[in-house]
Formats: sequence, structure tokens, C-alpha cells
Amino acid sequence: MEELDTAAILPADVLNDDHKEEEDEPTTGSGRPPFSCSLLPVTVEPVLFLSMFSLALQAPLSTQYLWDRISEDLGYNGSKRAGCSNSSAAPEPLQTEVETLTAHWNLYISLGAFSVGLLVVPLLGSWSDLAGRRRVLILPNLGLAVQAVVYLVVMYLKLPVVYFLVGRLISGLSGDFNAILAGCFAYVADTSDRRSRTIRVAVLEACLGLSGMLASIIGGQWRRAQGYINPFWLVVATNLASALYVYLFVRESVVPDPSAKLFTSRHYKAVWHLFSTGGSTNEAGGRYHRCKLWLYTLCFFLVVGVHSGSRELYVLYELSSPLCWGPALIGYGSAAYHLAYLSSLLGLKIMQCCMEDSWVAIVGLTSNIIGLVVFSIADTTQLIFTGYGLSFLFVAMTPVIRSKLSKLVGPSEQGALFASVACVESLCYLVGSGVFNSVYPATLYFMKGFSFLLAAIILLIPAGIIGTLQCLDQRRDHRDSTSC
Repeated sequence: MEELDTAAILPADVLNDDHKEEEDEPTTGSGRPPFSCSLLPVTVEPVLFLSMFSLALQAPLSTQYLWDRISEDLGYNGSKRAGCSNSSAAPEPLQTEVETLTAHWNLYISLGAFSVGLLVVPLLGSWSDLAGRRRVLILPNLGLAVQAVVYLVVMYLKLPVVYFLVGRLISGLSGDFNAILAGCFAYVADTSDRRSRTIRVAVLEACLGLSGMLASIIGGQWRRAQGYINPFWLVVATNLASALYVYLFVRESVVPDPSAKLFTSRHYKAVWHLFSTGGSTNEAGGRYHRCKLWLYTLCFFLVVGVHSGSRELYVLYELSSPLCWGPALIGYGSAAYHLAYLSSLLGLKIMQCCMEDSWVAIVGLTSNIIGLVVFSIADTTQLIFTGYGLSFLFVAMTPVIRSKLSKLVGPSEQGALFASVACVESLCYLVGSGVFNSVYPATLYFMKGFSFLLAAIILLIPAGIIGTLQCLDQRRDHRDSTSC
């Protein structure tokens, strides 16, 4: 039976034995930060926390700003009318136009950033195996700070919203948030052992949720009190603080190679070799082993694609009638969404005591599906928060899938694996944003929440794949044990 303890990852003790001398005396100046404290139990967790804080702070504000600017340009002021909460009233044609244009601009901005990131993220991720993780954690934070500055210029000067795309392209060229994710998970792979791997990954996921929850509450209240500009200055400061933390406190987890080149096809070839051959551990499992690598990657793509695509619609769904939420309620709703990261961590820890990781993932998928079905029919504030509550385990499946992928490759292939996962994650945002931002305006006329129902149906696919693979693994293990 496939157990977490047999994960084919690089144990911390092997890393320390193989590279202890090099870690104590790095070959380059980038290996040792100016300040370090071995007593602190955290490494890259603050990096992910700060970066996610800035992302969660600006994402709903950006959508609201697009809504307000487009509404102003079209002369729409429906969100302030007295009958907005009347669910029996048909949507105004002008409101439908505002919703459609906002969804389309979200799509264009996301497509621009993630299409660039799709090429840059695997390059940076594989390069970090040679050049070190610290650089790949600093560069995207600086790019995100520049993006926020561009957004501020647009708001100060009231420039056309197309300039938002310029900021996202700059961020995409630096790796965007996906490069930070790849660097943090690779760092955890470098410094964790087999037993703690899934929980360490889940802790990183919980950092995403905690920071997102705080940022959502702060952003909603702050926007209502002072508008958009001041919160975006905090976004700039937070990204710069994250980059500064890496420079000052994060110790390098690999031995940097001064001759490592960034712009080379070698990094793409490493990723391709991993999936075309199944990795160095494929000899034991043959074709089935390679199929599992592809199928778990497909599960990851579908899950993250649904999460990223549907998440962009929550604010749009809540802004329009019959809900017509204001900034404060949108902040609370986003906080409820991110609270699931913490509840999923707790649920994962408890469920691991009594069931296999695959069944934990299926429980998480079930929670997500039920929540999305409720969202698809929600027409009151109470139903929306009920949907958030029923989705309290929806993040439990992603740490499991990452862990299962890492068990399928050898210790020397972890970097290429995380580069490919980061590439898939970029593709998830690209496809998820494109699909759901296109489906949402196209289905407003017959079912406002159809996009959420579609997301729930898609999640049935990874649930079936994970359950089937677990049953096949149990059958193979039983056959092997009886043959012995």
C-alpha cells in the first residue's frame, strides 16, 4: 500500500550529510543571509504569508475597481438603488453589460500575466536547483511590487484600465506569485523528511489561508473608509518586506552554482524528461508508474483550475443583484473563503490518523463539491456563507496531491518536479480564468450560478481518478503480499 512514509523525497538528514560542509561554507555570498536564527521554527513560511497577503489584498480590490470604473464609464449606478436586494427583479441590461465587461477585463488581464508566467515559472523553478532558492523568492516579490505601483499610477491618473495589463505582464515576467509558490515548496522539499512532508506542505497552504483571511477583512473595511489607493500602498510595502525577509533571514537550502545560467533550454528539457520517462524511479512500476504521474498531475490541474477560475467569480457574483454586497461584506466573504485553509489543515491532521491520504483528498473534494452546488443556487447572504462553511475542507486535497507527486520521483528530480508543478499551476490560472470568465457572462441569462455548478461537476473527475488509483494500489499491494 502506498504510504506517505515511503515518499521518494530528499530527507533532511541526507541533505545535511551530503552538503553539511557546503551549507556551513556556501560557495557564494548568496548562500548565507546577513542575519539568521536557528531557534526560529519557521523558514519560508513568512515569505508565503506576506506574498499571499499582498495578493489577497489586491485581488478583490482590483475587481471592485474595474467594476466601479466600468460602471462610471457606462453611467450605471444600480448597486445603490433601493430595490437591489429584490431577488424577483430581473437584472438591468446595463448591469449585465457591466458584469460582462468586468469579467472580460479580468480574463484579459489574467491571460496576459499567466501566458507569460507559463514560460517563465518553469525556467525559474528549474534554475533554482542550481542557482539557489533565495533568488527565485526575491525576484517575483519585486515584480509584484512593481505591478502594484503600476496599478497605483492608473488610479492616481485615472488611466484606462488596459494599463492594468501592463502591470500584470511585468509581474508575469518576474515569475508572478506562482514562482514564489514553487520556490517555497521546493525549499520545504529540501529541508523536510519523509514523515513531515505532507504536514509541512499543509502548513504552507495554511499560511495562504491565514494571510488571505486577514487581508480580505482589512481590504474590505479599508476600501470602504479610504478608497483604493491606500490599500495598494500596503501591497507595495508587503511585497518589498517579503523580498527583504528572504535576503536577510532565509538560509540557502541548496549549494549555489556560480556558473548556473538562467536562459538555457536545459531547464525545459529537465521537465520534459521527467514526464516523458516517468523519472528515475520508474523502473519499479513501469507504465503504471508513469501513468500515475500523469494522472495525479491531471487531478492537480483540474482542482487548481477550478479553484482559480471560480474564485475570480465570487466577488463579481456578490457585487451584482440580488446580493449587491458592499466592500465590508465582500471582505468578510473572502475571509470565510480563506478560513478553509486553516480548517483544512486541522482536518488533514485529524483524518491522517484514521485513513489513507487518498481518502482524505476525496473527503476534501466532496466538501468542495457540496459548497459549489450551494453557491450555484445562492440568492441570499445566508446561503453564500453556508456555501463557504460547507467548503471548509476544500484545500485538503492539494497537499495530498503534491505529496503523492513527490513520492513518484527520485531525490535528484524534486526540482524538476516542482518546476513542472509550477508550470501546471500557471496553466491552471490561464485555463481556469479563461473558461470561467467566459462561461459566467454567457450563462447569466438562464442561470446566474451555472459556473459554480460546472465547477462542481468538473471536480467529480479528480475524485474518481484518485479513488480508482487508491483501489488499484491496494489490489497490487495485496497481490504482492500474497505472492511473497
